Amino acid sequence: MRIAVPKEVASGEGRVAVVPDVVKRYVGLGAEVVVETGAGALSRIPDGEYEAAGAKIAGSAADTYAGADVVLKVRRPEAEELGLIPKGALVIATMDPYGHEDAVKAMAEAGLVAVAMEFMPRITRAQVMDVLSSQANLAGYQAVIDAAEVYDRAFPMMMTAAGTVPAARVFVMGAGVAGLQAIATAKRLGAVVSATDVRPASKEQVESLGGKFIAVEDEEFKQAETAAGYAKPMSAEYQAKQAALVAEHIKKQDVVITTALIPGRQAPRLVTAEMLASMRPGSVLVDLAVERGGNVEGAVAGEIVEIGAVKIVGHRNVAGRIAATASQLYAKNLYAFVETLVDKEAKALKVDYEDELVKATVLTRDGAVVHPAFAPKEAA
Repeated sequence: MRIAVPKEVASGEGRVAVVPDVVKRYVGLGAEVVVETGAGALSRIPDGEYEAAGAKIAGSAADTYAGADVVLKVRRPEAEELGLIPKGALVIATMDPYGHEDAVKAMAEAGLVAVAMEFMPRITRAQVMDVLSSQANLAGYQAVIDAAEVYDRAFPMMMTAAGTVPAARVFVMGAGVAGLQAIATAKRLGAVVSATDVRPASKEQVESLGGKFIAVEDEEFKQAETAAGYAKPMSAEYQAKQAALVAEHIKKQDVVITTALIPGRQAPRLVTAEMLASMRPGSVLVDLAVERGGNVEGAVAGEIVEIGAVKIVGHRNVAGRIAATASQLYAKNLYAFVETLVDKEAKALKVDYEDELVKATVLTRDGAVVHPAFAPKEAA
């Protein structure tokens, strides 16, 4: 079993799919691990550390992919990589398929078995494989660090001989994994934190971290969560009531961090131009959904923009901004999944396509798009 770990080609991507500690585990499964030279450089991992862990270093992408049974990546293969990957290889990555159906089709036509790690079901068995949670957790942390960098005042209250510095007021919109970590991080920095979410379970979670919960708690709110734990789209009536409450609250905030995403849809608009105009001069917003259209009106992916006296931070790939840490967690997520695909006695790849984890995550197989969300209707 040959596992290929190429250097990521996507612009601005510093993460890598395998770290040295995990290489040792793959070798223990009987795998030969081939890492492209420089693959871990932006995650502070020199080639020598991979070699010491038992990996082989390949001098090019072509040499890395040659003969691979399994390809481990952070992002889905780019068009120029598809021709290098052996037909039938299992390619495991965060595939970001929504809105990129042509790329999914191209992987099918290349004969790859493409596995989307972000489709891992939210069940107990798969918690250790949950790349969305591991990366969102880091994004929530980094969002607060980015906000503190742009905000031109201190976060904590400081009592000095020259007077008292008031604590910054931080409002987190969306209390999922990223939002909860943002709340915890802002509290550690000494801010006064409040948060909102449409899922009822989030109220207790926010309050347990010391945040104040802000929401219209009516009957629709009580039913606003799917069985999988995601937020449901809310009615226009509820959105209007919630927007009015948020509009009044946001006037008093110094920092706003938005994290709201709905799988397969454009990010919901949470902060309007009118809300921005009501905020204090020097206020900062960090939009973690900017690559999906943004929660904040006027946010631009990859830029920090100023609208009036307010700054909107729209960094792409926020978890990747702390690549060394993100790679450690991502690599362990992937290993936990790959381990289930290996026959321990034969030390060979043995994929059970009826396994619930595999069925939920396989996008393409045998030259076709097979995932129900993307396959042609007659095939699905």
